[in-house]
Amino acid sequence: MEVDPIQHLVRPAAGDPEGALVLHHGRGADARDLYPLHDILDPERRLVGLCPQGPLALPPGGAHWYVVRQVGSPDPQTFWPTFGRLTEWFDSIESEHGVDVGRTLVGGFSQGAVMSYALSLTAGRPRPAALLCFSGFIPKVEGLEIDLDDRKGLPVAIGHGTQDPIIGVEFGREAKRLLEQAGRDVLYRESPMSHSIDPSFLKTLVPWVGSIVDGFGSTHAEEAGS
Repeated sequence: MEVDPIQHLVRPAAGDPEGALVLHHGRGADARDLYPLHDILDPERRLVGLCPQGPLALPPGGAHWYVVRQVGSPDPQTFWPTFGRLTEWFDSIESEHGVDVGRTLVGGFSQGAVMSYALSLTAGRPRPAALLCFSGFIPKVEGLEIDLDDRKGLPVAIGHGTQDPIIGVEFGREAKRLLEQAGRDVLYRESPMSHSIDPSFLKTLVPWVGSIVDGFGSTHAEEAGS
């Protein structure tokens, strides 16, 4: 098993970035896979777009975030080294791009959604601006403490295919249930499709992302006046 550092692609903002959008690809893909979604979700290029690449090179090819042994429970021996590298890279975004975590939206597809949940919901981690997860699940890993109660005000969007044979729709429904039970605001969409992202849901998310970015201005105004 070959382990590489976190490589990533950057989609620059049109001017000084108002925030950041980090998108994690799925199993066996690479950093280019979700790169086009930046222009779809952020057509005005208000955000700097970042696509990290999974550091594991595994059969049958492509980049991976962890070894799959059981859906819902990432292999801890590969998850933890990857998570350590990813958090180190993620925490460097502010120094590299001038955008703090509170103005960073985090999302991903499949394994990338799993890593997004871990980055955004793990106890002790800073709360991002929003969470967008497609066809994934909230991971259960020995030693990983998910804290849903400490994420007040975190907007979450979840999309899942009802015919998904890889990560069943029940995982998306369970994530929705747990987050709503903890008082989180969840925009949830099920689509009659397999293991993929619904283009119509992406269109729905464009104004949703825009409204979150609009809120950054009021947040900074409040901070300046305090």
